[in-house]
Amino acid sequence: MLVTSAALVQLRVGFSAAFNRGMGNVVTLADKIATTVPSSTASNLYGWLGAIPGLRKWIGEREIQKVSENDYTIKNEPFELTIGIKRTDIEDDNYGVYTPMMEAMGESTALHKEERVAATVKAGFTEKCYDGKSFYNEAHKVGEEVYSNMSDAKLSADSFSAARESMMSLKNDQGKPLNIVPDILLVPPALEREARMILEADLINGTTNVNKGLAKVEVWTELADQPTQWYLLCTKRSLKPFIFQEREKAKFVSLTKENDENVFMRDEYLYGVSARDGVGYGFWQMAYGSTGTTAG
Repeated sequence: MLVTSAALVQLRVGFSAAFNRGMGNVVTLADKIATTVPSSTASNLYGWLGAIPGLRKWIGEREIQKVSENDYTIKNEPFELTIGIKRTDIEDDNYGVYTPMMEAMGESTALHKEERVAATVKAGFTEKCYDGKSFYNEAHKVGEEVYSNMSDAKLSADSFSAARESMMSLKNDQGKPLNIVPDILLVPPALEREARMILEADLINGTTNVNKGLAKVEVWTELADQPTQWYLLCTKRSLKPFIFQEREKAKFVSLTKENDENVFMRDEYLYGVSARDGVGYGFWQMAYGSTGTTAG
């Protein structure tokens, strides 16, 4: 191929199409469990996290609900992936071998959100949320009460029931039920069989399975490195358990002009993707996590 401006434009269109195909090839789970929040600065302060108020009977003047003050901040970080193609590969019509690579780049870009959110899910036993305690913790304080949203129990029908009861029993700082009903049991591949037995089998040990249909099983390969951990989540509220903060959406970019340094100095055309985002935690009340290290 003769390397001209028109040829490079045509090549970019083809590579961009391959990239977009790759993006579409990936089925993601992150959107089900994480709320995407737009960002326009280097970081976002979530000072309003901390209270889930409810309506009250209007007697006299309005009662102003004070927004809980905290300094929970999610910072945005930059990410990139770049592929270089030599001019000689284009001249020799070898550029076709790069099309699958561009498609793979699209797949990697789509999986970026998965990887970020999954890492946040797993880190919740140590990483802090808005109340200064780890996201999964035995001592979250709400008003005068202390609640737990964590365990070390292995996944079983009994531990699932205990986690579900714990989430559904939560109250706000006024002592009113939060009406949280978990809808997703999130597990690694190693726990798929057990999870489906708990929530999909008609019978367990010859008796009616009372847990059938109480939540949906979601098996996430991103959790494969933590084969005993499991999570019960409420994802039907406006704010899901986890936050994906989007400063700059992933976009396909290129450097192919003759006066670009990479072309002038190295005779190489660059194609890549860049993104900027952050991850963090929403209300701990929307999640229950277990390390699964103890039989129970």
